Amino acid sequence: MYNVKSKVAAEFIDDNEILETLEYAKQNKSNRELISGLLERAKDCKGLTHREAAVLLECDQEDLNRQMEALAKEIKQKFYGNRIVMFAPLYLSNYCINGCTYCPYHFKNKNICRKKLTQEEIRQEVIALQDMGHKRLALEAGEDPVHNPIEYILESIETIYSIKHKNGAIRRVNVNIAATTVENYRKLHDAGIGTYILFQETYHKETYEKLHPTGPKHNYAYHTEAMDRAMEAGIDDVGIGVLFGLNLYRYDFVGLLMHAEHLEAAMGVGPHTISVPRIRPADDINPEDFPDAISDDLFAKIVAVLRIAVPYTGMIISTRESQKSRERVLDLGVSQISGGSRTSVGGYVDEEPEEENSAQFDLSDTRTLDEIVNWLLTLGYIPSFCTACYREGRTGDRFMQLVKSGQIANCCQPNALMTLKEYLEDYASEDTRSKGEAVIAEEMERVPNPKVKEIATRYLQEMKEGKRDFRF
Repeated sequence: MYNVKSKVAAEFIDDNEILETLEYAKQNKSNRELISGLLERAKDCKGLTHREAAVLLECDQEDLNRQMEALAKEIKQKFYGNRIVMFAPLYLSNYCINGCTYCPYHFKNKNICRKKLTQEEIRQEVIALQDMGHKRLALEAGEDPVHNPIEYILESIETIYSIKHKNGAIRRVNVNIAATTVENYRKLHDAGIGTYILFQETYHKETYEKLHPTGPKHNYAYHTEAMDRAMEAGIDDVGIGVLFGLNLYRYDFVGLLMHAEHLEAAMGVGPHTISVPRIRPADDINPEDFPDAISDDLFAKIVAVLRIAVPYTGMIISTRESQKSRERVLDLGVSQISGGSRTSVGGYVDEEPEEENSAQFDLSDTRTLDEIVNWLLTLGYIPSFCTACYREGRTGDRFMQLVKSGQIANCCQPNALMTLKEYLEDYASEDTRSKGEAVIAEEMERVPNPKVKEIATRYLQEMKEGKRDFRF
């Protein structure tokens, strides 16, 4: 249990402090001495404060921006190497009682086809995901205490973990559901979830309340303080994020980092992941209605500065983004991506007709998982399906200690190769398998620890002989 020193949201997301930070950043956007000093200090990989990061984001010096990008790549390589963790979302239900103006699940939308999966339908969805090769899921569900009570979420998690199909198994279930109570978070913890994920959408309180005019999500403080309650309940790993384009990006960027700082101070460990979604078209949502949308160049800079500011934190990008956009930010900071995703309820089993659309947003990257794995291998990355840290108890502050000491590579690198080998044996196309085997052979030579290399070599040989371990 964490030693809780929580403060209310208005204190750790201080509006005056954010506004003063933005003014400070504006005044120093051309301050070469300050910015150069920040970049030099950031090389120690200890991170930056929200105010320092805001200055980097505002920087208008082209050569310093190039240095910033190069530093982000160095930090990404140091902590995550060329590993990219793979996952897929699984939408359980789109019933929702909130009135969020940017989401087609809002309760006033009469066009969207409302669906809720039965446990048997969940089973079929999971089998379809296992047949692709996925080992890690992110559960998604609208907020509706009648249709989607916590008991339904818990039963669904139990169902997912119980399914063993051919050589497939879902080994980590992350959960993205609405803010809830400490008691319910404790139930999720006991159900064996991985990361609890909840996006703030925007940290600007007035804008937040306008975007969420009705429903439980209207309560800014309850939503913003959700991670404190989750960690109080024993959930080690939490994931935060904003939906860029809903509000002025500078404000939300600073708020995001202040939230990370708060969790580090109050709970002893910051967020396990930060997600960086952008507003996307959906059933009755037009991004043009949100004038604060950000460009691809600015999006890439946000990713780079986040990597410098919070070097130990994983960063997630979904199929909201195009192949081109995702490729650009992979080496700048992103460490997890989704693949072969469907954002509709039941979308992995049945391709639903347009008139029955139940998707939360339109996809930009519609490639299959195998196509994305092949693409990553071509780019020189190692697609990883590893979930060993979660199952071996390397979570929360224990995980962060390994990351900060540099020891995590001894776990992640060989496990990434083992799980890639599993994928190649069971699911890959011939071309993907050929590329993957070459990458594994090359990367095995780079495993630094002789003992780890010996164990990994033995496991690879056993897998070649048809033996499976499933510990990764």
